[in-house]
Amino acid sequence: MFLKDSSNGHLVEVLDTAALFDPSETHFEGRYNWGEDLPDPEPFAKAAMIFPSGEALPRCWLDTHYRDDELRR
Repeated sequence: MFLKDSSNGHLVEVLDTAALFDPSETHFEGRYNWGEDLPDPEPFAKAAMIFPSGEALPRCWLDTHYRDDELRR
């Protein structure tokens, strides 16, 4: 899976999808996708990522309290 770093527009290969989907995690393991040699994996902040199409990541991947309003009803 690839995401785009919103700060520089480069594609990032997601290596740890479990951390990406977990709303309690703020970072995930990935690496930039450029050049012939693959760079070393590094942590990326989920808040700085968007989909390659330009869409934001789903709120349920970022916020542990994304359904609190529904529970209060």
